[in-house]
Amino acid sequence: MSAVPVNHAAASPYAVELKDLRLSFGKTEIIRGANLAVAPGERVAIIGPNGAGKSTLFNLISGRFGPSAGEILLNGRRIDGKKPFEINRMGLARSFQITNIFGRLSVFENLRCGVLWSMGYRYSFWNRLSRLRDANDRADELMKMIKLDKKRDTLAMNLTYAEQRALEIGITIAGGADVVLLDEPTAGMSKSETRRFIELIREVTVGKTLLTVEHDMGVVFGLADKIAVLVYGEVIAFDKPDAVRANPAVQEAYLGSVLAEQQAGEGVKA
Repeated sequence: MSAVPVNHAAASPYAVELKDLRLSFGKTEIIRGANLAVAPGERVAIIGPNGAGKSTLFNLISGRFGPSAGEILLNGRRIDGKKPFEINRMGLARSFQITNIFGRLSVFENLRCGVLWSMGYRYSFWNRLSRLRDANDRADELMKMIKLDKKRDTLAMNLTYAEQRALEIGITIAGGADVVLLDEPTAGMSKSETRRFIELIREVTVGKTLLTVEHDMGVVFGLADKIAVLVYGEVIAFDKPDAVRANPAVQEAYLGSVLAEQQAGEGVKA
């Protein structure tokens, strides 16, 4: 009797898994054997000093870079070596540090662009966009989720910076990906904008797995279920916020000096 094949992907307990991941540019090793296992539905913040490789790690996971060695798995399926659009279709979406929207399109049109590809529509001279009810309905739904429904016909370039970032998140989740990568989502925002944006991120990522790169420790400790600390291309800690805060290795390598700098900055502003 022949053996029944085992579906290892379906049995995977992790949404995202990195196994001894490495990336070198010439003789310079940027990512040095990074290991990480993120469970479905977890919100994970990736922190570390400048030059630690945080954005590079995102570029590897999202397919912009190919690893020199190691494996990347999405819901148990290997994605290292795949192209970004292939990874996106497998259920992973990413935003970038620099806002990536169409400035001369309206809020609604931006969101509909994000929806169309995910719904399987292709360019056709015979298709009038106004007739694509399912895409239009989904765009309207996203507008309400990101709280820009009152700006439906406003050109994206006329939105405030915080609104543009909210629109980008709407575009990012338009395809229904269950794993979302956000790179510095609150960069450049005021404290009040940041607080509102954290709540927005919480709302739109309910039921999704979230990985975010963030420098603001207030955002990190307020949003993340777990924190991964990346130093010189290695994950030196991955745990719940309180455990990471108390970790002597993290304090020495990064966290203590950053918190001191932020507290000093707040004192100067006060």
